Amino acid sequence: MAEKKFTPFVPDETDFKEFTLRALLIGIILAVVLGAANAYLGLKAGMTIAATYPAAVLGMALLRLFKGNNILEENLTRTVGSIGESVAAGAIFTLPAFLIAGVWSPEFFGSFAGYWKSTVIMLVGGIAGILFVTLLRRVMVEDPELPFPESVAASEIHKAGRSGTTGAKYLFYAMGIGGLIEFLKSFHVLASKWEAFSSFANKIIPGTHITKEVLKNGEKIKESVFGGVSTGGGILLKSPALSPAFFGVGYIIGPRLAALNFAGGVLAWGLFVPLLTLILAPQYSSLVAAGALTWTEVSKNIFANIVKPIAIGGMLMSAAWTLYGMRKSLITGIKRSIDDVKKAATAGAATKRTDKDISIKIVFMGLLGISVLTFIVYWWFMDFSKANFVPALVAALVMMIAGFFFAAVSGYLVGLIGSSNNPISGLTLSTLVIAAILMVILGAKGTSGVIVVLAVAGVICVSAAVSGEMLQDLKVGHILGGTPWKMQVGDFIGVIISALVMWIPLFILNAGDLKMAKIQGYQGGFGGDVLAAPQAGLMAKLSQGIVGGEMVWPLIIVGIIMAIGFILVKVKSPMLVSVGMYLSFETVAAIFVGGIIRWIVDMIIEKRKYNNNQKARIDNRGVLLASGLIAGEALMGLLFAALAFFDVKVPNIWPHSPFYISILIMVALGYLLVRIPINNAGDPDEPATQMSE
Repeated sequence: MAEKKFTPFVPDETDFKEFTLRALLIGIILAVVLGAANAYLGLKAGMTIAATYPAAVLGMALLRLFKGNNILEENLTRTVGSIGESVAAGAIFTLPAFLIAGVWSPEFFGSFAGYWKSTVIMLVGGIAGILFVTLLRRVMVEDPELPFPESVAASEIHKAGRSGTTGAKYLFYAMGIGGLIEFLKSFHVLASKWEAFSSFANKIIPGTHITKEVLKNGEKIKESVFGGVSTGGGILLKSPALSPAFFGVGYIIGPRLAALNFAGGVLAWGLFVPLLTLILAPQYSSLVAAGALTWTEVSKNIFANIVKPIAIGGMLMSAAWTLYGMRKSLITGIKRSIDDVKKAATAGAATKRTDKDISIKIVFMGLLGISVLTFIVYWWFMDFSKANFVPALVAALVMMIAGFFFAAVSGYLVGLIGSSNNPISGLTLSTLVIAAILMVILGAKGTSGVIVVLAVAGVICVSAAVSGEMLQDLKVGHILGGTPWKMQVGDFIGVIISALVMWIPLFILNAGDLKMAKIQGYQGGFGGDVLAAPQAGLMAKLSQGIVGGEMVWPLIIVGIIMAIGFILVKVKSPMLVSVGMYLSFETVAAIFVGGIIRWIVDMIIEKRKYNNNQKARIDNRGVLLASGLIAGEALMGLLFAALAFFDVKVPNIWPHSPFYISILIMVALGYLLVRIPINNAGDPDEPATQMSE
């Protein structure tokens, strides 16, 4: 039987208006907004959520305000709108590392020089990613072995939008709810969390007392040489945070992954911190008695300086294991990338509208220009020192070679598992290790070596994130009948705008959190209690350890051994457990609550025996609501971070708001996340793509 020929939703000969000013402007606005929201989420929760779905829904809703809109305009808007999330993902995984490693001060990061250096990393990485993917697009999007699950789902959202309603009102409602809760938290009308310290009894651990036989006056007697291990301290009890965004994350990733993330929090705050506090209590007790410290502060100090490095070791081993597990896909992706470039170079100019890319000559010229620019940037980061000319040149070569291969691999993995599951931090980490070792060999040590290693990692991370997201969107365009070169040009513009403005939310969040930390007495800024930035913390520690020689390796090794234990007992995602250890307990507990809510929805689906069409509608509505909660809290959080930065005092309306009110709000959020999707199940015979109002 002959293979069925693929036909796009909009035929090749159809001449719709596609690259319009309104589609581009709406896409740029969405790129900035969704990118900022994902930056907020990634810094706090250590993970980002694919912006393809909310960009598709919001783009459709906003274009409906104009007459004569069409599905290809919507496709272009979604393409441009979702690219900001990938720029943000690459940025938040690496840029905070400069501050966590101490090679940039908050003052430098907030300066004009800090802005340009941050922007250039995002700009070079984003443009390189687009150029790499343009070389690979034709073969990858037409490969029948790559299912592109998220691309297919996004294309169905667009098709459903043409036959019914977009469902955007639920997204906007959820954004309003998420924003309102964050607003009330900021005015202290609602308590964001609850914590209390429960003390242990002061005792000597039985059996730790040591005696020795000594000879006195001709007699052997036992004399105490060690009085035993004294204990004390206690356990810091915490509640889940009242956070619509974290609930939304937990709902989207589901109960199993949320439970793995929560398991890391339980290990950190239920095992390591209490155990270390128990043993180290005698060393801290005098400070606590004098009022210099509280036991809560001691627990947080132990977590930040002892447990976090253990978690970093776990993340390091987990990243290596993830890449090893994908070794066949990685090798296949690299081999394909070489073959695809050969095919792209020898292929003639496409005659079909739906098969036209940016000219191959422009792509190769662009890559040559980016290579030169990358070298100049790295040398600039190393103060144009003659001694660092060769290291900067080698770093640029590493970036271009690794960048191309990892762009290909990133696109290949997105085709297999979707961009939400794309392990770009693991890919970046391997590049960072290679670059760090090369810098040591070439003599670029100390601060300048750490800076260039992090710069290489930053460009690679942004490039890999942009490559994966862009290829996912190009696949949607392939299904719908979009014009590739127009989507590529749109992404160029989206990447440039996103890179130029993404520093702003990063700076506001860091500076605002530092000011709030001074008032409320916690560790602020990137890598602190609120903006944990776990992936950036891992990159900072690793670059410092290899290049700068600053690493407490025994703690890292303990974490590596711990992750090996996870691997041996076949934990599904050791990385997620390790990230959960790195984050604050209230964060992972809130994500776990979101996972439980999703578990309840899944149980109802199973009990009522809904068919696949009904399951798809429930899932679509739930993801829209969760995405809205994330975006609403993130945007309101950015607003209040900006107010803190500008020293605008927010009144403390209810200083001691009881936490039981926050618990009631959590229950109400859970009810909405269950009731609304289940009520949207619809008729069993109704097509899955039909989205009801």
